[in-house]
Amino acid sequence: MLVAALGCAVVLALTGWSRLAGDESPPRSSGAAAAVVSRPAAASFTLIQMNLCLSGLADCYDVGAYPAVVREAVARIRQMGPDAVTVNEACRGDVVRIARRTGYHLRFSLVIYGGERLPCVRPGGRGLFGDAVLTRAPIVASAHRAFAAQAGLEQRRWSCLTTRLDQAVCTAHLSTRRTDTGATANDAQCAELAVLLAGRAAVRTVAFGGDVNRRRSCTPDGFWTRTDRSADQDPGVQHVYGSRATLRSPSTSVLPVSGSDHDMLLVSARPTQR
Repeated sequence: MLVAALGCAVVLALTGWSRLAGDESPPRSSGAAAAVVSRPAAASFTLIQMNLCLSGLADCYDVGAYPAVVREAVARIRQMGPDAVTVNEACRGDVVRIARRTGYHLRFSLVIYGGERLPCVRPGGRGLFGDAVLTRAPIVASAHRAFAAQAGLEQRRWSCLTTRLDQAVCTAHLSTRRTDTGATANDAQCAELAVLLAGRAAVRTVAFGGDVNRRRSCTPDGFWTRTDRSADQDPGVQHVYGSRATLRSPSTSVLPVSGSDHDMLLVSARPTQR
């Protein structure tokens, strides 16, 4: 009885710390999601990058494909059991639903459009538009900020979090390069992203996943790059980066998606001690 009581005290203490640290994670669910979360992560670090085109306003959005694309994301996460998932063009309500159904922890970063918050539509009631990072490990800190350079109506931002395993996971959705102004902003955002990742890699393992709207990498020295260049949909613009000192031998798979204009990018690497 004493051992059981001590065990309960430890669980309660960890739960309390998670709430004090600002962890917005939905409660863990049972069944398949619980099996995914309990999987040991020592052998590999795996990240899935996905652009789900969920705003309801973009040309890539298919009313008939919703909510199938959300169910597809849930199924992929349950199937692959990644340590982290980075999501661009998301809606808060949809990623909260994904997190709840998979048992993952979540941070959401809203994106300003035309100077205002953008509610997702067709259907409505899905919350605001933005980017998200989901992790199996509890989250202890997070930060979000707009890039200094901007072009067009959509504000471009980066978002980073730190897990209890001292791993930093970041995402960003950079400006498109369809115009000279957009290309200039994209280059500046890419350079700012490199500085951001280098600073975090000085103290911990860093992984990045995002739609950077460019073929060339935004990595600083000491990082590897993997892209979705073999994808059937808009190949080469989704990137995953990892700090070479702590994540080795990355392998890449592209997972087809039927409800978005981007496929998913899955990258798995071997964690090492500094």
